[in-house]
Amino acid sequence: MIHLEIPKKLQPLVAQAHSVAEGIFRPISRRYDLEEHAEPNELHMLAALMEGMEEGGGGGGAGVGELDRVDGDVIDIRNGSNMATVLGMIELCWGDIGLALSIPRQGLGNAAIAAVATDEQKARFEGTWAAMAITEPAAGSDSAAIRTTAVRDGDDYILNGEKIFVTAGGRCDSVVVWASLNPDAGRAAIKSFIVEKGTPGMEVARLEHKLGIRSSDTATIMLTDCRVPKENLLGTPEIKPKGGFGGVMQTFDNTRPVVSAMAIGVSRAALELTRDMLRREGHRLDYTSPRFSLSAALAELGLMEAELESAWLLTLRAAWMADNGRPNSREASMSKAKAGRTANQITLRCVELAGALGCSEETMLEKWARDSKILDIFEGTQQIQLLIVARRLFGKRSNELR
Repeated sequence: MIHLEIPKKLQPLVAQAHSVAEGIFRPISRRYDLEEHAEPNELHMLAALMEGMEEGGGGGGAGVGELDRVDGDVIDIRNGSNMATVLGMIELCWGDIGLALSIPRQGLGNAAIAAVATDEQKARFEGTWAAMAITEPAAGSDSAAIRTTAVRDGDDYILNGEKIFVTAGGRCDSVVVWASLNPDAGRAAIKSFIVEKGTPGMEVARLEHKLGIRSSDTATIMLTDCRVPKENLLGTPEIKPKGGFGGVMQTFDNTRPVVSAMAIGVSRAALELTRDMLRREGHRLDYTSPRFSLSAALAELGLMEAELESAWLLTLRAAWMADNGRPNSREASMSKAKAGRTANQITLRCVELAGALGCSEETMLEKWARDSKILDIFEGTQQIQLLIVARRLFGKRSNELR
């Protein structure tokens, strides 16, 4: 028996997140879009609330769950923190993507800490707002090409390099920095380090001006002889030629469905508004009528609803697999590829269907179209997601299929 309803235990979370989106995000959404780099102080009071809504791990879930088994058979099925995060994020991004990314202590770095940190590290950094610093001027989609270095010096590591496009990099308390212990050793030498704000040698060099998600700050961070305690390294310092990079990349298997959820939320917002605008003009979608008998606008609306539904199902599957201890790398990339592209297409098409109002600041459609663009880029571009899916389908390694 397949049940596609939201589990009862998660329904209050969904309702709560929707109330936040409707009562807090929507009223201030346009203001912080126009006042780029102004910090939305209204969100600080939500931090504790959001921590309660998510069962563990911050904005990217709490890692892959472990199931009880008897003779190899699963005896428990769970909807845990990954599913909770996804369902909550859909509702929040129905309100505003940038504001959802700006809630304190909900950063991508928090997801990395939840996924791979030791119990001691989790306790030490409890309550921190952690951003994630991966991308560099010469290393974007190919995360393994990063050139930021981490050199062991006694009880510390010394970090040097430049990180760009760091979400919440200006407002966060700490940054999870990807750096290489030995650039000649390739991806196996890449490790992640928790670098607290105020550490000598770390500097927020600038904040970027962006097309969309303007209420979220995006920073460039410089690391110059930045000394970090060895205890701040996430995972093992050992360089393993095989499989050493897998733990670092595991974070993406948990966070890509979260980005998919963002795409679903903004797509649903655009579709709902466009549907209401068409209804006010006397156009109502009849789901019992053949598509060829509908007006072009209503036929397009029906197709977009179908695309959104398929992205939603892929996203729920990826989150469910993470909660139930099942490898979900392929499904996480499938959901991200589908939802990111779908959000771009739906929001832009809704702008077109709304005509002049779609391009005006009288509605939120033009803003949602701008906001949606990043969802097909960060956490791995459309092309990278399709490449990952192909590797998983054909059983190829990254050096065998590029």
